[in-house]
Amino acid sequence: MLTKKEIEIVLDRMEAMYPDAECELIHENPFELLIAVVLSAQCTDALVNKVTRDLFKKYKTPEDYLAVSLEELQQDIRSIGLYRNKSKNIRKLCQTLIDEHDGIVPNTQAELEKLAGVGRKTANVVASVAFGEPAIAVDTHVERVSKRLGICRWKDSVLEVEKTLMKKVPKEEWSNTHHRMIFFGRYHCKAKNPQCDVCPLLELCREGKKRMKQSS
Repeated sequence: MLTKKEIEIVLDRMEAMYPDAECELIHENPFELLIAVVLSAQCTDALVNKVTRDLFKKYKTPEDYLAVSLEELQQDIRSIGLYRNKSKNIRKLCQTLIDEHDGIVPNTQAELEKLAGVGRKTANVVASVAFGEPAIAVDTHVERVSKRLGICRWKDSVLEVEKTLMKKVPKEEWSNTHHRMIFFGRYHCKAKNPQCDVCPLLELCREGKKRMKQSS
């Protein structure tokens, strides 16, 4: 496991690599972000952005999503994985927003998690990106990078990874670290063919050193 000092080095180098890392889901307000994050489950941000380009022109408010049939909404997001379940969840969360929040997206993780299709990761993303709340949303990239580097243990659950990062990363850096880890995992430390040979974190990465030793 990495020491506190080593984790500081890791975070500094990730910042140097991706100083402008931010949410890549295109949105103009918290409601659009919420819909985009729900759609992004098991789907790439690039595909979500392609779909929401037209979706957000057609649907501006929670009422808009409820004004059409479920079948029409499904057709509008058909190219996205799990579109049937996501369509149902979007309509349910829109109804909840209208019934319990006057059509406004709540700004707390607890209230966000009560919405259909919104788990802890989604709630963290919306709270952080839309409302500036410190949060670390653990997606597949954050989990993979944390475990490969040795910040967390291989057997840790997603929740355990989140709690470990919250403990080891300064609170004021939670949101920035979340985005930089995503960029690092998405563009450098990929699930397949990670770029270990040119990685500035290689000497600190247990998985990278193992991979390089095996390939030599």
